[in-house]
Amino acid sequence: MSKEQFTEQDWRRFLISIGEDPDRSGLAETPARVVGAWKHWTSGYNQDPADMLKVFEDGAEQYDELIVVKNIPVYSHCEHHLAPFFGTVTIGYVPNGKIVGLSKLTRLVDCFAHRLQVQERLTIQIADSLMEQLEAKAVGVVVKCRHLCMESRGIRTQGEETITSAMLGELQPNQAMRAEFMALARES
Repeated sequence: MSKEQFTEQDWRRFLISIGEDPDRSGLAETPARVVGAWKHWTSGYNQDPADMLKVFEDGAEQYDELIVVKNIPVYSHCEHHLAPFFGTVTIGYVPNGKIVGLSKLTRLVDCFAHRLQVQERLTIQIADSLMEQLEAKAVGVVVKCRHLCMESRGIRTQGEETITSAMLGELQPNQAMRAEFMALARES
């Protein structure tokens, strides 16, 4: 039996376990759709973050100020309940002779988000990867997310956001640079 067939059978058993009929018309194709959805939602395990970042030296040789990309959409699943969490990521860095294609920052976020996650780990993975690949002078990452495990069960508080941040390199000791990054991250 192939992995996909086994997985579809698992989802059929799940539907039965909650009192549903997996053969009724609305659910007949659900196990296959769920298999496809989870393949997409966990595709980050098959990606190397280093491959996401195309680095350029041309154009960076004289630039030593913050580069910030804001409001990168992020969708992930928490490893505790497999429930979605979603929001935005802001990434800033100070180049050290190398810059990255700006769209690649979104790909980097997706690479880590498409794994079972906790927001804290997601934040530091993005920052560490960017710092390592770019050898940047500084990297800052702010992640703001809503967690359905909090909104739809347990305490059931709608609209609360969790904010995490990582500040690496010169952003740790340099309070002025840190304040500038945080101000840019907050600007609408």
